Amino acid sequence: MRILAVSGAALLAMAGQAGAVGLDRSNQNIGAIFSDGNAVELSFGYVTPNITGADLPAFGGAAYDGVADGFSQLGASLKIQMTPQISAALIFDQPFGVDVLYPGDPAATMLGGTEARLDSYALTAIGRYEFSDNFSIHAGVRGEQLSGDITLSGLAYGGITYDVALETSTGVGYLVGAAYERPDIALRLAVTYFSSITHEFNSVETFNGAVVNPGSPTEVETPDAVNIDFQTGIAPDTLLFGQIRHARYSKTIVAPDFFAGNIGTSLTDIDDGTAFSLGVGRRFTDDLSASFSIGYEGAGDPLVSPLSPTNGNVSVGIGAEYQLTEALSIGGGIRYTVFGEAQPETSDTARADFADNSAIAAGVQVGYSF
Repeated sequence: MRILAVSGAALLAMAGQAGAVGLDRSNQNIGAIFSDGNAVELSFGYVTPNITGADLPAFGGAAYDGVADGFSQLGASLKIQMTPQISAALIFDQPFGVDVLYPGDPAATMLGGTEARLDSYALTAIGRYEFSDNFSIHAGVRGEQLSGDITLSGLAYGGITYDVALETSTGVGYLVGAAYERPDIALRLAVTYFSSITHEFNSVETFNGAVVNPGSPTEVETPDAVNIDFQTGIAPDTLLFGQIRHARYSKTIVAPDFFAGNIGTSLTDIDDGTAFSLGVGRRFTDDLSASFSIGYEGAGDPLVSPLSPTNGNVSVGIGAEYQLTEALSIGGGIRYTVFGEAQPETSDTARADFADNSAIAAGVQVGYSF
């Protein structure tokens, strides 16, 4: 049973601010290792958030439009079936990201000028061993490259402007997991653990425009996480699929030397999170299949970091794939996400209110089997 939807463009390109845990953008998808035979896939997606809010009336009510910028997502994978029992995959993704900027005069708004940017690239090498048609294990190494910049500005920060540039850092971690399958009903249950990865950024800090730290190491851990992926046939040519992802973002602490010693303890305050998705895919002809899916992340404390002004989400998505030839396929999808109400805070005091926000994401994927 070959139905897109499980891990193709309809889901892969719809992460990040379009409905994922914390700073997630790719959900660290490793579906390529379970594909049949030898295969290569390329994907591209673009996410357009609509994130707006305003200072609370007690602080003047200044509006913030277009706080989150649109962003693109690239992905690629190569899977090789080396023997009937042994396979390997190489996967490129962009696992984490932030693109946030509050417009407005820092001297007249609570958060005007506050900004955060995080870029990431990862390459994962995975091996899989199948003990039988039913049981397999998989494991691999994962290399990440991250860089970022954070600016705190506005009246909520006492009128100061603080900036830290986190220069490019590379770190290495691992993943390990197992799967149970029943090919006769297209059943697969796979559990994968992703280790945290420690990065050491050379950090340049400025305070009110003056360099106060020309460069010192800041150690940051990206979150460890568990993915539970499943699928099963529920009728001829019809597949039920889903994922549960839990990531421990409370371990992701950014505390450069000057900031931690003079202003606060950490620039970040992100809760652990769990996201759920569930969908159904159907093959209509030998060449055409389509899917529908929903996603959910429960809302937590409405007081959130200004660097992540959303709180939980609900999403719906559709996807389709067309088999152009026996070896070549093309697929695509679109997802609409509604975010929960959030109140960016400093010193445990709500400064602004963000409500009725959403995002639209679209992606395409090309696959070739050989």
